[in-house]
Amino acid sequence: MSGDDFSELSMLELFRAELASQSHALTAGLLALERDPAAPMHLEACMRAAHSLKGAARIIELTPAVRVAHEMEECLVAAQHGRLTLTRIHIDTLLAGVDLLAAIAAQEGGSDETMQHRIDAFVETLRQPKQQSSIALQTSDGPGDANSFSVTEPPAPEPPPEAAKSAEPSAVAAPVEASGERMVRVSADSLNRLLGLAGESLMAARRLRPFNDGLLRLHRVQGELSRNLDALRAALPAGTDERAQQALSTLQLRLEEGQAILAERLDELDIVDRGASDLANRLYDETLASRMRPFEDGVRHFSRTVRDLGRALGKPVRLDIVGGSTSIDRDILEQLDAALGHLLRNAVDHGIEPPDERRAAGKPEEGTIRIEARHSAGLLQIIVSDDGRGIDIEALRQSTVARGLVAAGNAGSLSEAELLEFLFLPGFSMKASVTDISGRGVGLDAVQAMVRQVRGQVGVVSQPGRGTRFQLQLPLTLSVIRALLVEIAGEPYAIPLAAIARTLRVAREEIAFLEGRPHFRFEDRQVGLVAAHEILGQGQPVFDAGDLAAVVVGAGAGTYALVVDRFLGERELVVRPLDERLSKVKDVSAAALLEDGSPTLILDVEDLIRSMEKLVGAGKLRSLEPVVAEAGRARRKRVLVVDDSLTVRELERKLLAHRGFEVEVAVDGMDGWNAVRSGGFDLVVTDIDMPRMDGIELVTLIRRDGNLRNLPVMIVSYKDREEDRRRGLDAGADYYLTKSSFHDETLLNAVEDLIGEP
Repeated sequence: MSGDDFSELSMLELFRAELASQSHALTAGLLALERDPAAPMHLEACMRAAHSLKGAARIIELTPAVRVAHEMEECLVAAQHGRLTLTRIHIDTLLAGVDLLAAIAAQEGGSDETMQHRIDAFVETLRQPKQQSSIALQTSDGPGDANSFSVTEPPAPEPPPEAAKSAEPSAVAAPVEASGERMVRVSADSLNRLLGLAGESLMAARRLRPFNDGLLRLHRVQGELSRNLDALRAALPAGTDERAQQALSTLQLRLEEGQAILAERLDELDIVDRGASDLANRLYDETLASRMRPFEDGVRHFSRTVRDLGRALGKPVRLDIVGGSTSIDRDILEQLDAALGHLLRNAVDHGIEPPDERRAAGKPEEGTIRIEARHSAGLLQIIVSDDGRGIDIEALRQSTVARGLVAAGNAGSLSEAELLEFLFLPGFSMKASVTDISGRGVGLDAVQAMVRQVRGQVGVVSQPGRGTRFQLQLPLTLSVIRALLVEIAGEPYAIPLAAIARTLRVAREEIAFLEGRPHFRFEDRQVGLVAAHEILGQGQPVFDAGDLAAVVVGAGAGTYALVVDRFLGERELVVRPLDERLSKVKDVSAAALLEDGSPTLILDVEDLIRSMEKLVGAGKLRSLEPVVAEAGRARRKRVLVVDDSLTVRELERKLLAHRGFEVEVAVDGMDGWNAVRSGGFDLVVTDIDMPRMDGIELVTLIRRDGNLRNLPVMIVSYKDREEDRRRGLDAGADYYLTKSSFHDETLLNAVEDLIGEP
């Protein structure tokens, strides 16, 4: 490595950079030695790391660090030569030494006298490890986090919070050797600007292709013109003026010369297009790759955190990292830190059982927590799992009732997946008491907030007695997104695909007003329709006569369908942050450039949903009213009449048709079941006693069908006993009417009570 790479770094900064690297090696090696104290490979690695730090500290004359590193090296050398067997006491003290070196390098140890006292205590503890005292072990997710704890062990200095993190340089890449590669100091802002320029270069290169296609069309037009000239010459009668023949020949010659020149330029442009696209793609890929970091870089410090937290709670536990080499966007990796910290603390505190409980369950005393990273289907998957007791579903059910989140009568019908969703609510916790580690109900809420912020999703699965598994599904990078382009008021807008539940076209006759707002049936629920023009302040929308293009966003009660002018297709977009001077633009998260160089805004779906809820609550959504009114005028409500009596069937059909309803008939229950599944009916009117399938069975089948369960059903029967009426209503009918009521308007009034006027 040339000296130029160090020109902007002080000697102390160089030591901090080396400490950041060697601390990782020391911590990983010491945790491995805790399980196998005599492992030669780990003893050698730890000894070399301590020796390197001692030499680096001596070069910059950082005497306190020299003393600490020397004592650590002496202890490890003694273990290598068999003069000492490392115990957990030694490991605790050596880990405290790593933290002490970080405090010395960060110059956060207080006064010189205080630091000297801490070093003396460390040396004494390492030389006499059997003496009883206490070591303060700390974990922290960041400034202000109160997750500290202590255990009784041999004396050692108290490490400062975030000591390991403070030793890391602020640069993206520290000027140290890694895998034989040279690394230089580059600021994150510079890298972001470089990525933006690479993205613009990629977009500029893509603009050559439409230009090339335009020239090809011109070439085809010239070819057609040449053929037309040939046809014209052939059509001229014999004896045509020689000058006209000469002019046509000259024109034909010039046209052929133009075609030849254009063909040459097209070949050259095609070569330039391929070269520019290849170069721009390689430039962008390389720049993007420079933003990526191995997953292990951001999570290896959790091995120490999990181990120390387990010791504090009396639970032997280790952390396994799988997929450590998986590349992750630097920004995502940084944002993952706090979320993973919450999940790991929950796993140790809530999931992993005490040793005696694990032995009774036939498990090893040492619990295992696993963090796994992998790429799947164009997304990044982070899985945090443990082999603990799992989540008590019944206790969770009772907790939701106790907190008033669900009525006691409805709690029993909630599925396991629905119950687990309550864990992510703000302030929700199953612990009866609050400790320094957990119980405040902010952990999983913070995890979900982080995942949503980066346009991802989080889910949880638990198996009683076998453990819990959290799966985070995230974009590979925040710099590039897959998005759906839509047109709104003549302008293109991008909606991230990760935030879209579904895109579909809604037929106008499927839209109905509920509580004064337009809705349509989506899956098994009613979803509100909102015009994007109203949300973005783009004036009154003008819709075509066909179906409405809608984008379904949100989840649960917060699901809405955003009505746009039309879909423009999916695109891969390079995200360009908005100028900071604009502050937060309502409903917009960022911008991007399209292939033709034109800009587009990327919509903030979370913000959009909040805006929709606000307008809906204020009753200010009016732009879709004409569409619904027009659809209502164009479509009559449809009724299916099911009865095996021709007389009764025709009587009911005529009564309903005369009132304005569109009526279809079925001759028995089986015929009615086949008809109703074809869809499109607003009401079913059925008899009870019929061949092949009676009315009770028909009603039961309708109520069991996920797509039909909300369809109104009326029973019309000669049976007028109370037990007959009760039997029909218990089967799921909405109305029970006797056929003796046909002489008046009771049937029509009952129908309009159920589904309104035609």
